[in-house]
Amino acid sequence: MVYKFPQLSREEIYQMLKIATEARQTRFYQEAREEGLQEGRKEGERSLILRLLQRRLGELPTSARARIEGLSLEQLEALGEALLDFEVLADLEGWLRRIS
Repeated sequence: MVYKFPQLSREEIYQMLKIATEARQTRFYQEAREEGLQEGRKEGERSLILRLLQRRLGELPTSARARIEGLSLEQLEALGEALLDFEVLADLEGWLRRIS
């Protein structure tokens, strides 16, 4: 990283790195990082579930996809388990009706 700032002195680079390290220890940074991790996890879960459903049931209707997009992480996890028992699209639609 140091070579990216050839115009800065060693002391300036040290201060910059020190500030960056201290900023990571703030409550704001920790909360923002956790929020980003949760959002990434939710997006990954949603993507995987949509792929699994499509593979198991075929092309999903737009309405079902939209409902799945709006699920919470906990609901996505429950759907991930429930989809193992789905055999037809009606099974998914029934599950989505029950959670609303």
